Amino acid sequence: MLDMMKQWYKRRFSDPHAVSLVTIILFGFITIYFFGHLIAPLLVAIVLAYLLEWPVVQLVRVGVPRTLAVIIVLLLFVGLVLFAFIGIVPTIWQQIGNFFNDVPNMYRQLQDFIDSIPDRFPEFATVTNAEFMFADMKNKLGGLGESAVKGSLASLVSLATLGVYLILVPLLIFFLLKDKNEMLRMLGGILPKNRNLAYQVWHEMNGQISNYIRGKVMEILIVGSASYITFAILDLRYSVLLAVAVGLSVLIPYIGAAAVTIPVAIVGLFQWGLAPQFYYLLIAYGIIQALDGNVLVPVLFSEAVNLHPVAIIIAVLVFGGLWGFWGIFFAIPLATLVKAVVNAFNHPDLDTTQELQSPEQ
Repeated sequence: MLDMMKQWYKRRFSDPHAVSLVTIILFGFITIYFFGHLIAPLLVAIVLAYLLEWPVVQLVRVGVPRTLAVIIVLLLFVGLVLFAFIGIVPTIWQQIGNFFNDVPNMYRQLQDFIDSIPDRFPEFATVTNAEFMFADMKNKLGGLGESAVKGSLASLVSLATLGVYLILVPLLIFFLLKDKNEMLRMLGGILPKNRNLAYQVWHEMNGQISNYIRGKVMEILIVGSASYITFAILDLRYSVLLAVAVGLSVLIPYIGAAAVTIPVAIVGLFQWGLAPQFYYLLIAYGIIQALDGNVLVPVLFSEAVNLHPVAIIIAVLVFGGLWGFWGIFFAIPLATLVKAVVNAFNHPDLDTTQELQSPEQ
């Protein structure tokens, strides 16, 4: 067994290009794991730069100087973000307030339902069990309220961080887009010389990450808009808040869709009970999720969906545990990176003429 491991090690790591690839990956992993909170604005800027690179390239192709193209795209992006913030955030905040105002009424309805369990289902419940269930629910709701107050106080501290992000991130995006080629050449100058395997993985991943970020943003907008239209037609309470939650749930493959189903169903149940409208809501919501998983995702992520669902879920759990939100957001690209590294080791295609460049070049 030991001899077999030694032979595998010599076969895989006798090549300096393989050693360089492993070194680069380990350095990136350690940097993000230990210093991710310090370079968070840079990570946000890189993600948004990937998103805005495509329109910048299109403007450059029609003859607009790159610097001017970057300024135009960045101003349009900031304008759209401000428009969405001014138009949507107040409504979401209002619906959050309405939700907390409705919590006592929901609590009373829940109490009445629990009290009625012994009469409606005497073979499954007793008065003692119902009272115990109600007391346990009361304690949990009390803990939830305490957590909400603590979270509100902590959010005040986060306002200063948000202010820093609002200043730093646009500046970083501007320079990342404007001086992209110079930065890539500078990065190539400090990387190990024997880096052909790293180039191979880079060229396989760079385009996939760009397409993934654009596709994920489009998926959020499409799923969120379709959910809002559906909820508004059904006159569901907190339609904007729930639609935003459904849209953002696509960030977590499989798990997000299952988790956001609970608040949608609870709100519908408290609003209509077991009336036909409740079942219409569940059917319409199920159709949206089915179309997202079977039509929209294959169209937007044709390469990523080649990963097995179990591999995607494991990637969400592992990378989400390591890097939190960013690990969840990039779970599919990171799983694809692991696959690309394995392919590079098994089928190396060394080309010493490759250089770091964007997928559009």
